[in-house]
Amino acid sequence: MGAPRVFITGASSGIGAALAREYAAQGATVGLVARRQALLDELAASLPGRHYTYALDVNDHAALARAAQDFIAQAGGADIVIANAGVSHGTITEHACDLPVFHSILATNVMATVATFSPFIAHMKDHPGTARLVGIGSVAGIRGLPGAGAYSASKAAVISYCESLRVELSRHGIKVVTIAPGYIATPMTAKNPYPMPFLMPADRFAKKAVQAIAAGDSYRVIPWQMGVVAKLLRVLPNALYDRLFRRAPHKPRKAVDAA
Repeated sequence: MGAPRVFITGASSGIGAALAREYAAQGATVGLVARRQALLDELAASLPGRHYTYALDVNDHAALARAAQDFIAQAGGADIVIANAGVSHGTITEHACDLPVFHSILATNVMATVATFSPFIAHMKDHPGTARLVGIGSVAGIRGLPGAGAYSASKAAVISYCESLRVELSRHGIKVVTIAPGYIATPMTAKNPYPMPFLMPADRFAKKAVQAIAAGDSYRVIPWQMGVVAKLLRVLPNALYDRLFRRAPHKPRKAVDAA
């Protein structure tokens, strides 16, 4: 296999930009998707090789499909598609002003993942073997975190959705990889007003993620220490989990941030 052709959403900063840098350093042709054209152009100009930028909102599914079709045409195909775009805010169900935030988080983190993968699948069925669809979940999707109901629910949905898709597409030679980051140093986590154990730089995370994607891992938690934490969280009885996390600090709420 030659240098891969990689399509990444949420590419203008954080994990997405780090993945773009890692793939470009390996000689890949990268399709960069995000809302801010200036940041995409700046990133593309900093990367070796020729790349393609698409300034759009991933909740505009028609625009996302057009970008996918253009990337396939311009790059001659797509080997790896990474649905990385995501948003994170604290949410409290009793506050009516948080209901639109729930909707936004679920739309961006879940439905946009589906819309990112959808236009590539027919092409990948015709070119199996090296094809990878990559969903970015989170350790926050393992158990529901207090004050982060929308984010935890969205990432749990991504993990389950990717598992369904993995089994669904396995007979077509398309691998579906779920990456569940722990705490990664990005603009998103910079807003967290609490300690973040095992915090990992985004570029180091990208190297680990690219290795997992190349290996076709079905599911990988990065860093590995958070993988141990995730396994423990899975088996904790509800009563013990509730007692331990009842007083856990909450993510900042968007409604409060905007006030």
